[in-house]
Amino acid sequence: MSRVLILGGGGMVGQKLAHRLLDEGLQGAACEITCQDIAFPSGAAPVAHQLTGNLADAGVMEGLAAQRYDVIFHLASIVSGEAETNFDLGWQVNMQPTWRLLEALRAEQGKDPHYRPRLVFTSSIAVFGGPYPDKISDTFFSAPQTSYGAQKAICETMIADFSRKGFIDGMSIRLPTICVRPGKANLAASSFFSGIIREPLNGLEAILPVPDTVRHWHASPRAAAGFLTHAAGLDTARLEGRRALNLPGVSCTVADQIEALREIAGNDVVARIRPEPNADIMKIVEGWPRDFEPERAMSLGFKAENDFREIINIYIEDDLKRA
Repeated sequence: MSRVLILGGGGMVGQKLAHRLLDEGLQGAACEITCQDIAFPSGAAPVAHQLTGNLADAGVMEGLAAQRYDVIFHLASIVSGEAETNFDLGWQVNMQPTWRLLEALRAEQGKDPHYRPRLVFTSSIAVFGGPYPDKISDTFFSAPQTSYGAQKAICETMIADFSRKGFIDGMSIRLPTICVRPGKANLAASSFFSGIIREPLNGLEAILPVPDTVRHWHASPRAAAGFLTHAAGLDTARLEGRRALNLPGVSCTVADQIEALREIAGNDVVARIRPEPNADIMKIVEGWPRDFEPERAMSLGFKAENDFREIINIYIEDDLKRA
């Protein structure tokens, strides 16, 4: 039975992944799951092991690496807005623990040359910076314009190099903005993309801090869990050494999002969205990519939604109705 570690397993995507693995296994086979995070929600997925701790603390990554998990999903990070406003914390959490994990895994492989774990790292489309073409292709270069994007890009490079040397079998998947996220808003600059759908559907007012002409790239939490499990079983030889992938998603404007909400829930729900411009958020959002041509990922079997209405309906089915 494969032993699986989910770093950041207490977060929304980590919990979605854990539930998917419990329901479907890994490539159809049951697995032993360990989730690690600084905290877990009530009613967390009933995995085999739940570890609480801060990955930035000395010795934590080394202790986890010593357990020699077969598959490691690395989802742990602080979000974009927090990484941008707290420079030191961003590097302490989003980059340094990844280096220590890779070094610790290399040390384990030195003890046992047959040990070569699959590492799936959740990167971000924030690794790109403008000016952008109409659609970002798989050959567009990475030039981040935020600290968060720089931290993700450096982790991608480290994972590619440790994989090239044979210490791990890793890959980085550049997630679209995950929407609609259940629960409360977080400190991510992108959190309003979920908020303008989630809050009105829950009878609450939502703040829209940017013009409705803003275009962005989205996928659902259900798609995110699917991306991760698919990556864990992928033959990485097919990546031909390019171990970071742009993933599929839906490109739409905020106005498109609102219109999809109107079609599904009606005008009274849409009326709960209140425009309130925020220059700081707009400055960050202006530097983000808007549309992609993820041909490599699609040829490798990664799948997302076809339109934003589908994303809203997934939130209603998976989270709103259960709540």
